[in-house]
Amino acid sequence: MSAPPLSATPPVSTAIPPAPAANDRGVGDGPDALPDAPIVFYDGVCGLCAALVRWILAHERDHDILFAPLQGDTAALARARFPHIPASIDSVVFISRSPEGDPAGRRAYLRSKAILHVAGHLRAPWRWGYGMRWLPAPLLDLGYRIVAAVRYRIWGHADACGLATPDQRKRFLP
Repeated sequence: MSAPPLSATPPVSTAIPPAPAANDRGVGDGPDALPDAPIVFYDGVCGLCAALVRWILAHERDHDILFAPLQGDTAALARARFPHIPASIDSVVFISRSPEGDPAGRRAYLRSKAILHVAGHLRAPWRWGYGMRWLPAPLLDLGYRIVAAVRYRIWGHADACGLATPDQRKRFLP
């Protein structure tokens, strides 16, 4: 006679669940999909952040970056997908485009790393800043946090959006 099996517990899976499939609206299915484009999330009431968005619009190379306020619905979707995005609005966030249509390959960058990854989408000489992305984040974020702490006192609040062309307005998400 053979001995009874020791335990009938199923093995624990360490596999990551598959990411949503890409479609023509963006990454994932349904109305809550993030667009498959680089996205900059910014503080929608910060004067410095509004100036940064206008500056990016004036200097970007491919005109493919989308913009959304950290206080909006798109940012809430991004936080669900990337839990390390803080709920506080003292950080710029950059979400990269899906590499080769693979939604699992998207990354979210915070603070100084977000700015450096945005630089990769700018025209020269500004795009050269992308090369600094290998510097340690704690070192770069020290300066970033100092500016973030005083941004309202120096640049104030953005009362209204700057004038954008109709093509640029299409690139702003809720």
